[in-house]
Amino acid sequence: MRLTRYTDYSLRVLIHLALHEDRICSIGEISRTYDISQNHLMKVVNALAHDGFVETLRGRAGGMRLARAAKDITVGEVVRRTEDGFQLADCSGCALSPACGLTGVLQKGAQAMLAVFDSYTIADLLTDKATMLRLASGQSPIGIGA
Repeated sequence: MRLTRYTDYSLRVLIHLALHEDRICSIGEISRTYDISQNHLMKVVNALAHDGFVETLRGRAGGMRLARAAKDITVGEVVRRTEDGFQLADCSGCALSPACGLTGVLQKGAQAMLAVFDSYTIADLLTDKATMLRLASGQSPIGIGA
């Protein structure tokens, strides 16, 4: 299974906001950090705000921040909100589907994948926060040079 770019961008936004939990972040900043179109990010951020993951602030000093603590947002919750479905194969048109065990195996696989995603929070993804902050600001991961 492959997650969509929309889910990828959603997770990146949440990771970025968790890294910078002490301040408001802008779409432009996140766009530059990940080299993602601002138009794409606006759609992603609007949906994240609608779903209660992000709080947006309008005005001159506006931007966004996490609406909940990073430890309270699971990867599984984000994936379920951003992906359309988890049908790994379309068995409905297959002549063998009434007698084939593949459908059940694929369903169990999707459930197992979601169970793993449910066991991790956005906070868990910040495995080396200091290095991630350096990388997000365009610095060397080892703190030397630019």
